[in-house]
Amino acid sequence: MDEQMLLLREGKVRRRRKRKGKGEGESKKRRLSDEQVKFLEMNFGRERKLESERKVHLASELGLDPKQVAVWFQNRRARWKTKQLEEEYSKLKAEKEAVVLDKCHLQAQILKLEQQLSEAEKEIRRLSRQSDGDGSPSSSFSMTTHHPLMGDDLHTVEQNEALLYVHENNYIHTMEWLNSYGF
Repeated sequence: MDEQMLLLREGKVRRRRKRKGKGEGESKKRRLSDEQVKFLEMNFGRERKLESERKVHLASELGLDPKQVAVWFQNRRARWKTKQLEEEYSKLKAEKEAVVLDKCHLQAQILKLEQQLSEAEKEIRRLSRQSDGDGSPSSSFSMTTHHPLMGDDLHTVEQNEALLYVHENNYIHTMEWLNSYGF
């Protein structure tokens, strides 16, 4: 006995596991047949939770223990709930990705509009300085050449829809121009 204790302390001796169950046949799990599983699945489709009498009735029809039927239904409900959560997660994830993409598009649009606004404000200041220096607004406009607000590289109709065309000889007060854009 002292020798076993010494070996046990040194970690060289294994302990034996105790057997669970009353006999060798009962400790082994009994696997359900395909027909039993199909029958249980069909009943699960009709009702997710069993009443006691229904459980006993199903168990007797299948030749199973009522506890085994109850455990099968419990496990199946857990799998069903997990599947529902996974589907909901996938749906929410797709919605989130769509919202994030939408947000990115809106942020890009905001940057583009801020750039257009900045360019328009620069052009307004430039035109205002020119008109202040000459005293005659129409003459200052007639002497200047047309400079696009957005730059030379933007020529599509879609990109220039937000621009206001003003004839060279037309004078619009800065406040009137801003009011026409809703500022």
